[in-house]
Amino acid sequence: MLEFSIPNMTCGHCVKSVTEAVKAADPAARVDIDLPTHRVQVQTSVPRDAVVARLADAGYAPA
Repeated sequence: MLEFSIPNMTCGHCVKSVTEAVKAADPAARVDIDLPTHRVQVQTSVPRDAVVARLADAGYAPA
């Protein structure tokens, strides 16, 4: 399980973009997002660096 804090994730559109970025790295990933706390949990077999790179490409680099 990977966990990230994404401070600039502030709305429903952000949640969709973050989810799509993770799914681009691993279509089978399970993504759980807690918007009020800006926390993202990802269940994936893909390396953390690959997920972080996709998030960064989408403009949501983890803090």
